[in-house]
Amino acid sequence: MADLEDELIRSVGVASVEQVIEGQGELGSLRTLQKQPAHRGEPAAAQLRRFMGTRSGRKSRYARLLAEAVDPARVPRPLERLLACV
Repeated sequence: MADLEDELIRSVGVASVEQVIEGQGELGSLRTLQKQPAHRGEPAAAQLRRFMGTRSGRKSRYARLLAEAVDPARVPRPLERLLACV
């Protein structure tokens, strides 16, 4: 796991993350990033992580949205442990 973002993307799934992005009206921006030569060969999860880091405030906004999108049956173990402590 690279970070919380990575864990959320893995838990929610690439297709569902893209649906969240589409719901925010930013799917076109994601597709533009994916077409750039530097990102064409990257795995989809890496592209999504990069996308979330390209604009100020986007990481925190998507962290909340993706946390809300996680199926309770698929909560990542590290996050489950953290939540048990708070």
